[in-house]
Amino acid sequence: MIESNKQQTLLNLVRLRYADAPGMLNTTQVISGYQLQQSSFLGVASDTFPIRPNGGIAGQFQETPTFTFQPVTGDAYAYSFLRPLPPATLLPLAMGGLPIDILLRLSVQSVNMMSNNRPFSKNSDDLTAAANTQTTEFLELIHDLRVLQAAGLLSIQLEQDKASATDKTPPHSRVYLSLTATDDVHLLAIEKKVKKLLHFSSRSSRVEIVYGVGEAQPGEVRLLTRSMLSILGQVAYQIQIPDDEISSGSTRRNNTSQNEEDQSLIKVYSSHKRPHHDFVSVHYDDYYYWIDKRDFDSKLAFTMMQMLSELSKTTQNPGSVVTIPVNR
Repeated sequence: MIESNKQQTLLNLVRLRYADAPGMLNTTQVISGYQLQQSSFLGVASDTFPIRPNGGIAGQFQETPTFTFQPVTGDAYAYSFLRPLPPATLLPLAMGGLPIDILLRLSVQSVNMMSNNRPFSKNSDDLTAAANTQTTEFLELIHDLRVLQAAGLLSIQLEQDKASATDKTPPHSRVYLSLTATDDVHLLAIEKKVKKLLHFSSRSSRVEIVYGVGEAQPGEVRLLTRSMLSILGQVAYQIQIPDDEISSGSTRRNNTSQNEEDQSLIKVYSSHKRPHHDFVSVHYDDYYYWIDKRDFDSKLAFTMMQMLSELSKTTQNPGSVVTIPVNR
């Protein structure tokens, strides 16, 4: 089931790179069936062929698992693919030790007007100087946040508003980012820079993270998060496609520079031949696409993207199902 989810995620990336619609199948049931067959035989001596009696027992063990899948459609599809991830759901992943720089590069469109956007249809030369500056500031910010996280100076807190007795809506979750003071001169300089970019109040050691875009008020950070479709699309845009697929019109060149390609979060390789060192691979349009199992950075980012995909899912009422028996 885990391998199936990995292949499904990679296939959706490749499909989006070809302007093909992504899809999702949820595994709703896995049943393992077992069958044991036994047989015996006996040889008996005769006057014509005086051989010694002999016999034996033969057995066969067979496993026949059955997988039941449910296509994600309707409201569940819209919720899973199109709903932006709430900051209160997203940021606690950093509390578990996941690198905050990779997390934000995958899931955030902007932080306090600092953009993390990659153009889909425009050449990078068409970007304005202001947009380039915003992107540079964003990359510097997440790098500094990662340094502070690794030093144990960054923490995330979740707090819930107290619901009144007459209010039937669930309590609202608030998420805060705080920085611990340090005597290290190098870390102190980074901390001051981060506090300035994130509009820390001079009277507080933490800021509240809220969803939205625009200028933030002192003491808050405006985080414009992405939907799962946007996360997949941004990663898919970075996939390098074989030249013959571009010349045939199946897809377009992404106009990514060599430097941007080297900085891609997830490197996906392609070939007509089946890969031998693949972490996950799929076959699409006569090509194999895969992530190399020796590329730790790509595997980490891909695994984090799968975690985000799981967070984006919702419960779905029973509908059409696909049942596949597997004999092996």
